[in-house]
Amino acid sequence: MQTTLKSRSQRTLRQNTAVPMQKLNPKTRAKNFNEVALGYTEEQALLEAQRCLGCQKPRCVEGCPVSVDISAFIKLLKERRYDAAIKKVKEKNSLPAICGRVCPQEEQCQKLCIRGKTGDPVSIGRLERFVADFERKKGLLIPPIAQSTGKKVAVVGAGPAGLTVAADLAKLGHQVVVFEALHSAGGVLVYGIPEFRLPKKIVQDEVYYIEALGVEFHTDALIGRLFTVEELFQQGFDSVFIGSGAGLPIFLGIPGENLSGIYSANEFLIRINLMKSFRFPEYDTPIKVGKSVAVIGGGNVAMDSARCALRLGAEHVCIVYRRSRDEIPARAEELENAEEEGITCKFLAAPTRFIGDEQGNVKAIELVAMELGEPDASGRGRPVAIKDSETTMEVDTVIVAIGRTPNPIIQSVTKGLKATSHGTIVAEAETGQTSLEGVYTGGDIMTGEATVISAMGTGKRAAKAIHEYLLSKDTEDNSSPHIFHIKPIIR
Repeated sequence: MQTTLKSRSQRTLRQNTAVPMQKLNPKTRAKNFNEVALGYTEEQALLEAQRCLGCQKPRCVEGCPVSVDISAFIKLLKERRYDAAIKKVKEKNSLPAICGRVCPQEEQCQKLCIRGKTGDPVSIGRLERFVADFERKKGLLIPPIAQSTGKKVAVVGAGPAGLTVAADLAKLGHQVVVFEALHSAGGVLVYGIPEFRLPKKIVQDEVYYIEALGVEFHTDALIGRLFTVEELFQQGFDSVFIGSGAGLPIFLGIPGENLSGIYSANEFLIRINLMKSFRFPEYDTPIKVGKSVAVIGGGNVAMDSARCALRLGAEHVCIVYRRSRDEIPARAEELENAEEEGITCKFLAAPTRFIGDEQGNVKAIELVAMELGEPDASGRGRPVAIKDSETTMEVDTVIVAIGRTPNPIIQSVTKGLKATSHGTIVAEAETGQTSLEGVYTGGDIMTGEATVISAMGTGKRAAKAIHEYLLSKDTEDNSSPHIFHIKPIIR
């Protein structure tokens, strides 16, 4: 009887506890840019999948911005039908290997998981990563493409929203051309997220999949300068989707911010991720990181910046955040990873000025202690400075990671396109329809800076609306090809 009770107890414990995922050793990984999270083995994935209750009305789907049929794909995984499982995922999500790594599942699908009421929720993101990686190793499966509609769509920006729109419309039979301002497709996926969290090869493979659907990519193509939106219509496009993201950094606006040694997180991460400065001199993009680094901000971008600085040789890296640990917006696992690697945090503190040396280099930050007052619009306590609480922190590098806003180029040159005072494009939330007929938008340029999966969700809704709009138009002869005298996608 005791053995039976013990067996039941162990089984209950297994059911209530998620299968852990292996990670590189903190001391080892802090010295390189290799991927930290190693993913599930087949055995681990099957064990974790068994924890899924297979709910008849799964609530987890309600938390997925792209509406993946989670229960169905996990059921197929349990049956070891991995090809069918990834096919089921890709019915709604064209970037599963990316989402399985960087999406905040704990605040979305997993937050609503019924299993989570009595223990850990099912690790949906890790299972999605497993089936996506299984397909990548075996070879990408290309779904059937609908018969050509003869309609052409220009997609501005090859970030999460643009890639989602492109894939969905291509599968529906539309001709899609993507214009990307930078020299690699992927947007924030390649310039904003470090290699140790999202390897560039993963992004490249997802882009190749979308290209295999018939999507045409043009890089080094800045819309608003190369072509205007109006000129895209003149080129023969029937609709335009604007997904150019939020690429301009926000600064603190305090004294000394122009001192040498102070970076925006945007510049810092672009130089490291897209320009590969972490492999200098193989790639000729040097970046200077001192011994003592402060990162201002508490989001995932701040964590990424801090962990990059550590890997580039900093001896001490401190994250300075104006609220407490409980309010920090970064994913819990990213904060955990950073602290495992030796990064420290200074909570309830905010910079008031930067102090420089005689050569114009930053040498210290003046910080003021904060306390939390009444909740602000975010629902969190508003940080309030404590009088006469200033202290100084000696540093030789500062990275400001407090957010990004949209680049205003397209808004400023597109007559009739309405934008907000924050630079975002005004659009209907459920369709992405802008103030101009045939012009849709999604991602950070519509919502402001948000998550990868949030951008993908807006892209899916816009793709549906664009498809309906195109089918409602009178049939026109758009079959003649147009030659774009711009650089093709870089391999």
